Amino acid sequence: MNNFHKDILTGAVFVTGLICFISGEFIISSTLFATAAIASNVKLNRKEDDNGHLSCD
Repeated sequence: MNNFHKDILTGAVFVTGLICFISGEFIISSTLFATAAIASNVKLNRKEDDNGHLSCD
């Protein structure tokens, strides 16, 4: 997933959490806020080998 799609998904999760917070669904909204915060801060450090395959080494 490239950065643009990741940003769109994170923004959509955040907006959905905001709407849930306004409507009173506090447990769902806090879960969505946490998901958006984690997704925006996670950086996958994967290396490609000579064949183009990803490895976690």
